[in-house]
Amino acid sequence: MPRSETVTLTNMCMVYDNQGNILVEDRLDPSWPGICFPGGHVEPGESFTRAVIREVWEETGLTIEKPRLCGLKQFPRKDGTRYIVMRYKTNQFSGDLRSSREGRVFCLPRAELGKYKLPVSFDQTLRIFEEDELVEHYCHWDGGVYRRTLL
Repeated sequence: MPRSETVTLTNMCMVYDNQGNILVEDRLDPSWPGICFPGGHVEPGESFTRAVIREVWEETGLTIEKPRLCGLKQFPRKDGTRYIVMRYKTNQFSGDLRSSREGRVFCLPRAELGKYKLPVSFDQTLRIFEEDELVEHYCHWDGGVYRRTLL
């Protein structure tokens, strides 16, 4: 059995302040629409940390510092490859907020997040950011049933 596989590496970052507000992006991508956190692909040879800093800046205009890896999500793709999303969070940022071609970005109180349309399984994704005992959102096929498990 081979020990290597084709993987797509991506990231997502929850940027928050100390008053209970979070930065969100109203995504324009019809394949995964709704309110979520900024992020994107890791380029070949790029460090994971530099990738999340770059992606947040490209999508929001903010420069984040000291993003902390708090977990990941992984799922199989139809072509047999694996898709991995590294989850980061930080409350250290500077710059002027601006939207991008990815979607409109804005801050809202964390308590109001449920009032917005969220992407599929984002409720589980959010738990990885907020519950220290959870580190992985593992999505997989189990006997013909697609399961989403928090570990």
